[in-house]
Amino acid sequence: MSFPDIETFTKHVLVFYQRKRFKFGILIFGRIIFAGSSAMDDMDRRILRLLQKDGRITNLDLSRQIHLSPAATLERVRKLEQSGVIRGYMARIDPETINLGLLVFIQVTLDRTSPDIFESFSKALKTIPQVCECYMVAGGFDYLVKARVKDMAAYRNFLGKTLTRLPGVRQTHTYTVMEEIKSDPELPLF
Repeated sequence: MSFPDIETFTKHVLVFYQRKRFKFGILIFGRIIFAGSSAMDDMDRRILRLLQKDGRITNLDLSRQIHLSPAATLERVRKLEQSGVIRGYMARIDPETINLGLLVFIQVTLDRTSPDIFESFSKALKTIPQVCECYMVAGGFDYLVKARVKDMAAYRNFLGKTLTRLPGVRQTHTYTVMEEIKSDPELPLF
């Protein structure tokens, strides 16, 4: 197969390697340098499953469990970290033991829906330590906030002095968790 110019050749090669699950390539001095894979293979998923269960597992133990050399295992983990698949590692703390036993979900409705209000609300909310998670949602309200506080008195204080004073907040509806049925941060990897 012949190509009229280097641009046509590059496009052809990149399309070929994209079909072979490569994310992208870069042409440097006439050579294609591949920078990553867009699809994880079964080995990557096995690594992620094990790291989700135990983020403190040693590379040696991880390599033994997936039947891969320690060097190859470390290389795969580093690629998963560098590509952003693995965003970090952290300890899971029992909230009761640090006086954050009350879990609440709060529906937040803004007084208007404009980009500047969304931005200022989001920016302000990110600074509040009681907020564990927050999602902009479609439907009858604008945001769903997950927060942890010590008790109902602490929640009342948080709601009145912090949350309702954020930019654009028109109304809130609170749902207090009576019992956590499933609280599992592991993602399903198929």
